[in-house]
Amino acid sequence: MNAPAFDGTVSPRMSKYRWVICALLFIAIGINYIDRQMIGILKSTLQADLQWTEIEYAQIVFWFQCFYAVGFLTFGRVIDKVGVRIGYAVAFTIWTIASIGHGLIHSVTQFAIARSVLGFGESGSFPSSLKAVSEWFPQKERAQAVGIFNAGTAMGPIITPLLVPAITLAWGWRAAFISIGIVTAVWLIAWLIMYRRPAEHPKVNAEELAYIRSSDDAVSTAPAEKISWFKLLTFKETWAYALGKFLTDPIWWLYLFWLPDFLGKAYGLDLKSFGPPLVAVYILADFGSIFGGWASSAQMKAGRSANAARKSTMLVCAFLVTPIIAAQFVDNLWAAVGIIGLAAASHQAWSANLMTLPSDLFPKQAVASVIGIGGTAGAIGGMLMTTYNGYILELFKSYQPIFIVAASAYLVAIVVIHSLTPKLAKVAEDRILKSR
Repeated sequence: MNAPAFDGTVSPRMSKYRWVICALLFIAIGINYIDRQMIGILKSTLQADLQWTEIEYAQIVFWFQCFYAVGFLTFGRVIDKVGVRIGYAVAFTIWTIASIGHGLIHSVTQFAIARSVLGFGESGSFPSSLKAVSEWFPQKERAQAVGIFNAGTAMGPIITPLLVPAITLAWGWRAAFISIGIVTAVWLIAWLIMYRRPAEHPKVNAEELAYIRSSDDAVSTAPAEKISWFKLLTFKETWAYALGKFLTDPIWWLYLFWLPDFLGKAYGLDLKSFGPPLVAVYILADFGSIFGGWASSAQMKAGRSANAARKSTMLVCAFLVTPIIAAQFVDNLWAAVGIIGLAAASHQAWSANLMTLPSDLFPKQAVASVIGIGGTAGAIGGMLMTTYNGYILELFKSYQPIFIVAASAYLVAIVVIHSLTPKLAKVAEDRILKSR
């Protein structure tokens, strides 16, 4: 499709199919996090049935994160080679089969194996989603699009405490894993039917294609398969993104896998009663994700640089997380929910901006590989914090040392990111090609 040059105005005739793609990505991320959070919701039930300790629970989460780390590297490269449509379909198929498999196991070891395969498959979700955004959105809209699809990371956990306990209480925890896996597989059919690259999509008219291509990185000619991710590690920009993920991704894992347990131990909640507090936390997180993406995108549309817009938003988020250090000492349940909800919202707003950095910093043919490296770094950070959480809870029975880490991680991360990329300048394509 030949597109006219974009003249800076948005035509009323312009199609808006890019937002349909964004909705598909949002739904997939929501499904991803339903499957991911079920272990946290069912922690007490599974512990009673399978007789695991706090350390064994941490080890199961550890192996999920380990294979998630391996999968991020794998899928980052695969998606850059075969494209988003096929790459995401493969990842979704793997994690859906693994999710159903959880309902068929009978031991801690079998559960850890199913969880590991789930982690490997789910690792393809963010490289696919972020690559799709880089293909479908101009730079000034990317943080907004990322914020919208990333809201699925909170929408899934909103649905999970409402749906999973009801299924479990009616038919058992095995039925919860099997039934949700089967029903959500419908997304795969929709994805294969609806996703194409913008230039190949019959629903995209010339005006929208020109708008999508209006960024200075809109057209890339380099052969993606020849860019080594080992070479990408030689760029400080890669490390800025990877270390940001390493330091802050583990905090979201904390909310997913331990928040139900914290609410149970601190306030006596159980499978029947922790639904409303968890829903409240993740509704706030959803607002944070959408607002965080909108905030930097609005600044850029008003004329601020990507550097100023992204980092100012992330700095505010880093400060808004810090009250979580006091969550352990709050007697009132809903006051604690407010503090944790603010931290979760701030994390999501932070992530909506952090996840745009690869497309801000690198040409399109390297984006998924850089995302893969960052995702692996985030998963390694999660593995370390998971181990830390297990031993702290087993030995000291307190969440306070864990919340101290959660409160400080973002401030450290923004300092690291700014030190490595003070201007957030894009790596020239010829630099990458020369480094091959």
